[in-house]
Amino acid sequence: MINRRLHKALLACGALVALGSAISLVLASHRIAAEQAAYHAPAAGRCAPSTLNASAVLPGTSLSVSPLPGTYAASPNTQISLVGVPTGELRAVRVSGSLTGRHPGSLRAYSQGDGASFIPRAPFEPGEIITVRGNLRKGKHVTPFAFRFAVAHPETLGYVAQSTPPRRPHEVEHFHSRHDLVPPAIEVTASAAVGGASARARGTSGAVAGLVFATPYEGPSAAGPLIFDQAGNVVWFAPLPRGIAAANLQVQQYDGQPVLTYWRGRIPPQGFGQGEEVILNSSYRQVGRVHAGNGYKADLHDFRIGPHNTAVLTVFNAIQCDLSSVGGPHGGAVTDGLFQEIDLPTGLVRREWHSIDHVALSDSYATPVGTTTAWPFDYFHINSLAAQPDGTTLISARNTSALYELDTATGEVLEEIGGRSSSVHLAPGATTAYQHDAREHPNGTISVFDNGGVPMVHEQSRGLILELNPHTGADAVVAQYRHATPLSSGSQGNLQLLPDGNAFIGWGSEPYFSEFNPAGQTIFDARFRGPYQSYRGYRFSWVGAPAAPPAIAATRSAQTGVVTAYASWNGDTRTTRWRLLAGDSPRALAPIAEAPREGFETAIALPASASFVAVEALDAAGNVLGRSRAVRG
Repeated sequence: MINRRLHKALLACGALVALGSAISLVLASHRIAAEQAAYHAPAAGRCAPSTLNASAVLPGTSLSVSPLPGTYAASPNTQISLVGVPTGELRAVRVSGSLTGRHPGSLRAYSQGDGASFIPRAPFEPGEIITVRGNLRKGKHVTPFAFRFAVAHPETLGYVAQSTPPRRPHEVEHFHSRHDLVPPAIEVTASAAVGGASARARGTSGAVAGLVFATPYEGPSAAGPLIFDQAGNVVWFAPLPRGIAAANLQVQQYDGQPVLTYWRGRIPPQGFGQGEEVILNSSYRQVGRVHAGNGYKADLHDFRIGPHNTAVLTVFNAIQCDLSSVGGPHGGAVTDGLFQEIDLPTGLVRREWHSIDHVALSDSYATPVGTTTAWPFDYFHINSLAAQPDGTTLISARNTSALYELDTATGEVLEEIGGRSSSVHLAPGATTAYQHDAREHPNGTISVFDNGGVPMVHEQSRGLILELNPHTGADAVVAQYRHATPLSSGSQGNLQLLPDGNAFIGWGSEPYFSEFNPAGQTIFDARFRGPYQSYRGYRFSWVGAPAAPPAIAATRSAQTGVVTAYASWNGDTRTTRWRLLAGDSPRALAPIAEAPREGFETAIALPASASFVAVEALDAAGNVLGRSRAVRG
């Protein structure tokens, strides 16, 4: 703990200085010699480096590289990431493979101007050793650099489509005006009329505070991103094709504007994602798609847009591995937990971090016994990452029951909180088990969703806030939040601290969403009706201004003959009233009634017969926001 705090202070004040050039070159030559010895005859199935937790920064330089020197886990499709120096200082980069020889390629600069990626023209071969050489030139001063890494043997995992549970009437919603939307039915079991994040207030901008953002799947409705309000009314739902799921819907900032981001893809039975990240603007138009680099697919667990046009995302990658040292098979496989920093304008990988290079297989609470290449040893299971302004990154790993604070530039683990090798003394009640969603806050506290199982370690899941003491090297529980009806979420889940001091929890594999005030009292609770799950749940303010027009349907009662118009606008947050138009033709419509907006779909009875009807959406000032097509009355 003291070393970690000292390290942070040094980073903040810029006191970490480069070594002298003569000493640097000596250290570099020793390192290259050690790497050559380590790679002389690699054992079959080797996946972990000789020395764990090595630095990605080359000795005598400020150049941070990936793949990590000494790794055995590089992708055959990897680029060579070189970050930390002005792009113009990178010269004469040369790459060769022990099996494939010289690899020509191109050096592509990052949009931030602090480095570049070498893109080989052809992939590397699994099992070969790659040597990278180049120069750093500043004025007339030239500093050579070199490092080596080995290419992993990847395993391809199959995907089995999950069957859809039978649909029960009370588990889904139906709308007259949008037959294509069949979202989960939502039941609100507690709701306090309080201010701040919990209030459903529609401002002049059309922003609605306190909306809930979720991604239901595993239920009888189609999977997809979903927004609903304090009363349980659907605001926006975007159903996805069969076999495709969504995760981690949230509001972030992109190009200075609020956007929606979510993961979309397939979820193999092994419990991670293979897909892409989607960015939508306030009109629900796609303004970005972010893919993982180096031949990987983006995982569902985390995606964060950072400053300077960067983003971080998680990746799960299965590689061949001799697991006999931890009781598993010689010819086994392990799921390596990765995260990447992506340069959004170029799609280049700026940094890539692998759990297997920094955390021992023996630290896992999962067992390698009985694992196969089809079901690899998921020893780490990264599930959250958060880059901090002080130059560190906090990550959470489910299967080691630990949080890790890393030096972002070097990738080295500075501190481990919990797990088998904790560097922090855990206070009573502070131990987490199979946790998710660790976040460090400006006041130094850490919030985390403590699953407590599976296998069962704690009686129920909880939200937890920890405070670390830099003097004693211990932590303490500041607050914890439990559901009134004890819930045990075996997977997924998150804890979001809101600006007003409240805490919002998405219960993951349990279909509940709860909000607590600072005193720990439940002020909001809702659930999906049916066997749904949602990886996370959030509260945000949001302005939705759909590009598509409002929808309308009209039905005539067989008993009374009364015609009722149904108006809705999927995703809109600005409409406060509906104006009903009617006439003898679609081009000759006049206002005949108005009604306040009620939930997702508003029913308006026609006061008189009409051949055609349409609706206009009105904001709080009476301005027309959009108009539906005309339908027969």
